[in-house]
Amino acid sequence: MKDSILTILRSLLPAGTPVDVSVPEQETFGHYSTNVAMRLASVKGAKKAGATPMAVAQELAVKIEAAAPAGFFEKIEAAAPGFVNFWLSKKTLQEEFKKVFSDKNYGRSESGKKKTVIVEYSSPNIAKILNVGHLRNTIIGESLANIFEFSGYTVIRWNYLGDWGTQFGKLIAAYRQWGDKKAVMKNPIEALQKLYVRFHEETKSDPELERRGQEEFKKLEGGDKENRKLWKWFREESIKELKRSYKALGVDFDVWTGESFFENEMKPVVRELCERGIAERSEGAMVIKLDAFNLPPALIEKSDGASLYLTRDIANLRYRLKKYKPAKILYVIGNEQSFQFEQLFAVAKVLKLDSAELRHVKYGLVRGESGKKLSTREGRTVSMNEILGKAVALAKEAVQKKNAELSEKEKNEIAEAVGIGAVKYNDLKENRMTDIVFNWERMLAFTGDSGPYLQYTYARMRSILRKSGYAERDAKDAGRDFAALDGDAALALMRKLFEFPDAVKKSNELLMTSPLADYLYKFASVANKFYETTPILKDENESRRQARLTLIETAARVLKTGLGLLGIQAPEKI
Repeated sequence: MKDSILTILRSLLPAGTPVDVSVPEQETFGHYSTNVAMRLASVKGAKKAGATPMAVAQELAVKIEAAAPAGFFEKIEAAAPGFVNFWLSKKTLQEEFKKVFSDKNYGRSESGKKKTVIVEYSSPNIAKILNVGHLRNTIIGESLANIFEFSGYTVIRWNYLGDWGTQFGKLIAAYRQWGDKKAVMKNPIEALQKLYVRFHEETKSDPELERRGQEEFKKLEGGDKENRKLWKWFREESIKELKRSYKALGVDFDVWTGESFFENEMKPVVRELCERGIAERSEGAMVIKLDAFNLPPALIEKSDGASLYLTRDIANLRYRLKKYKPAKILYVIGNEQSFQFEQLFAVAKVLKLDSAELRHVKYGLVRGESGKKLSTREGRTVSMNEILGKAVALAKEAVQKKNAELSEKEKNEIAEAVGIGAVKYNDLKENRMTDIVFNWERMLAFTGDSGPYLQYTYARMRSILRKSGYAERDAKDAGRDFAALDGDAALALMRKLFEFPDAVKKSNELLMTSPLADYLYKFASVANKFYETTPILKDENESRRQARLTLIETAARVLKTGLGLLGIQAPEKI
């Protein structure tokens, strides 16, 4: 609907005039509204003629009325200080709903057709447990990948592993001294992390260990067969364990390429940049000056010849641009890495590696209810599996209270969907730049702005359809009288349905999941009001009953689609 109104407006405005149409919070200000009259009144010619925003709005309202198809609007009016407000007619809403019902891909767009976007997210260090920070990163990255895919892009989900560096020399040294192969085989990441922690504890009383760790990494870099074999084993076992955790979260990746993949390119990259006069020596280290960007020099090689994250990021960027030719590359990484990416993006411009739009998708911390960084009583960071396990356990208690008649299998399946969905929605509904708070009671509530509320709304609508014996039929079916959808609650639900594509588009453009999540919450609230205030199953008018059931079926379908974009399951029962 918004696009239809924009088409009418653009036909009346000078070419290139920026124009936007919004949905007012209160219907008293219209179903849709535009402030373009204020923009028109501010241009030089209008100012000279003494045109006020209100006068321009009144004139524009008359022109819109004349240009619109007959009966399209119920009412158009100018409102101070210069808005033009629109109310759509019932007939327009009913006809538009018929199109939405018929469109099984409703909300999808082709804006990204023939374009590729690489979304880099999760990116854990191997041999380390996934923590609550990785959880937030993975949830945001997966949802953005879904939204871009829904918008027509070819999406490459990239897990860029931290699988190289001095820490692996330390891990090898620790394994050689205290390692137990059976313990690593049984629980790889936990066993390896314990070895790594022990290594650091032991260095306090035995500084010689630090040197041994460095020596083991030097041997690894040099291609030592035994160290390479151990490193490869650690990596493979870690990835197996990571995949199990990602499966529980409903996440999969197209590429599992880590820093080690680019290790052999470090020296050639630095050498090439020196030969081209882009990099230079500074106090023994190799740097790229970024004065033109008001940034300090980018360090790409230490004085001892060691490479850095930035060096590998440059090699990675060159590889991605050459192999995939992406239109965009999104780096989903926390706020604390902002400076690193400012430098990388500046270096990309210097090296003319800027054929793709590069974006740092940053995010805040995860905090407990006290406002402190979420951790256990021992002060350690909470693991992702702990969070998900607790969410599912609490969800099962809630599901048991809600529907004790479910089988044990159903309770377990629903608890997993509700618990994990609650964790995801709690994150995705917030502006990703802010910190999020884990309030378990609020997060798992079946009322209010929560994942379980949206899932329960969907389950209620599906329950209505099951009880009715409703069978989806062709939209041209004579048994459906869409003109019967004329009550206030039905019209409000239809209008809310029409906002779905714009919510997806906004999330895509802003690289934020919150616009879509906010829309889904408001949409669920309107859907609840419709089926709670409108007779459906008991409606004796069969034609109207079928029309109302069709509205319920379409609303459920759109809600399920929206939840799916957030990576949240929509159970048929709760």
